[in-house]
Amino acid sequence: MPLSLSLLLIAGAAAVAAAVTYLVTRAMEAKGRAEERAEAAAERVGAAAELAGARRDNEWLRQEVERQHASAGAAQAAAEKTVATMRETFQSLAAEALHTNRNAFFDLARTAVQPLSDTVKQVHDRLGVVEKERSASFAQLNEQLTALGTTTNTLSRALRTPSVRGRWGEMQLRRVVELAGMLHRCDFEEQPGLWSDAGRQRPDLIVRLPLGKSIVVDSKVPLEAFLDAQEATDDDTRTERLQAHSRRVREHMEKLGSKAYWESIDGESPEMVVMFLPGETLFSAALQYDLSLIEHGLKNRVLLASPITLIALLTTVAHTWRQEVLAENYKEVARLGKEFYDRLARFTEHFDDVRAKLDGAVQSYNKAVGSLESRVLVSARRLRELDVTSSPELPFAEPVATTARALTPVGVAGLAEEAVPQPDLPE
Repeated sequence: MPLSLSLLLIAGAAAVAAAVTYLVTRAMEAKGRAEERAEAAAERVGAAAELAGARRDNEWLRQEVERQHASAGAAQAAAEKTVATMRETFQSLAAEALHTNRNAFFDLARTAVQPLSDTVKQVHDRLGVVEKERSASFAQLNEQLTALGTTTNTLSRALRTPSVRGRWGEMQLRRVVELAGMLHRCDFEEQPGLWSDAGRQRPDLIVRLPLGKSIVVDSKVPLEAFLDAQEATDDDTRTERLQAHSRRVREHMEKLGSKAYWESIDGESPEMVVMFLPGETLFSAALQYDLSLIEHGLKNRVLLASPITLIALLTTVAHTWRQEVLAENYKEVARLGKEFYDRLARFTEHFDDVRAKLDGAVQSYNKAVGSLESRVLVSARRLRELDVTSSPELPFAEPVATTARALTPVGVAGLAEEAVPQPDLPE
């Protein structure tokens, strides 16, 4: 019983506590809602006040906008009027300025264009004259080119003739030799006759070298293949003919080496012959398709030479000749110097003999003076003392105290080899 009552009391207390808690909670919620409603009412009052202020502001702004619209309309109307006025003024000024400038431009154009027109007319006339001269020159050039082509064809045909080709090579060789500064029949000889075991030979040129040596130059070179290559119209034919030109040059070198010109020349000479190609193009074309030509020529004792290389060779020979002449001059000067020295030595001997003879004459004179003074004049003065004569007294005979100066040997430096004191000569 007491336990049940206790439980009931506890349950009742709990129920009461729960009811109190609920009531308290509801009261607090009601209070909170009342505060919120009060705040909302206050906010509504503030919002209403703000709304009223905003309406007043809006009304003022609307009125202000209407005033600004009115002012802007008036300003726009004034601006449009001002723009219209300025447009009219500008158009008037522009029209006036355009009219004035156009008149001034026309006046200036008339003044400036007239000399220009005259100049253009003169240029046009001059161009007409130049065109006529150009046409005439062009026609003349065409005639010259035609004549040159004809001459070239004639020369090409002529060079195919062995005699003409040989003469042309000889002329080119003669020019090269003269350019090198060599003299005909002095430094070289053209087409001399030589005899050998094979018969009579006739080289184109023999160049004389110092010490009695000589060297042969041959200018007979095959040109047919080279001329055919120049007339070829396609590269294959041109290449084929240039290769044939190289073969012809090689064959000519072998024939030239077999002639052994050096064996027919008197005196010791280089065992070689110079094969002259009378054109740099002939030389370069031959070497272009056969690079071993020079080595092959040296094996056959043939030196392949173009105009430039032959000029260099002959210039060297001419320089050697000049050095040889200088050497001969030096020898002649040495011979003349020795001969002059020998003659001068002989003349010095004669001069020294004259000095010795002069010394002997002085000694004889002094002896005669002594004899005269001691043997003759003493007696003559004695006669004057005896008043035999009133003539002036005889002068004393003075001996000669000066002797001839001997020649002093002089060394290489111009100093006396022996310091021999000599008496002074009278002035």
